[in-house]
Amino acid sequence: MLTGQMALIGYDLSMDISLKNLPVEERLRLVEELWDSIAQDQAALPLSPEQAVELDRRLYTFELDHDLGRPAKDVLTDIRKRL
Repeated sequence: MLTGQMALIGYDLSMDISLKNLPVEERLRLVEELWDSIAQDQAALPLSPEQAVELDRRLYTFELDHDLGRPAKDVLTDIRKRL
């Protein structure tokens, strides 16, 4: 079984190991490691012009009304009520 960072170093998708054969917990851990590695190198994924415009729009709106939104706990409670 692949573990830790060694799972990502030199991993070749043509290997005989199928990701679907790994336990769900191991696949989740690999996804988390991949996501963390991407987050550490955010400059590698620059914003598109559309994303920059949307972020500017949201910041402008916040600066006008200073609305912090709703607590995540409240949003999740509302979502669970609808399920």
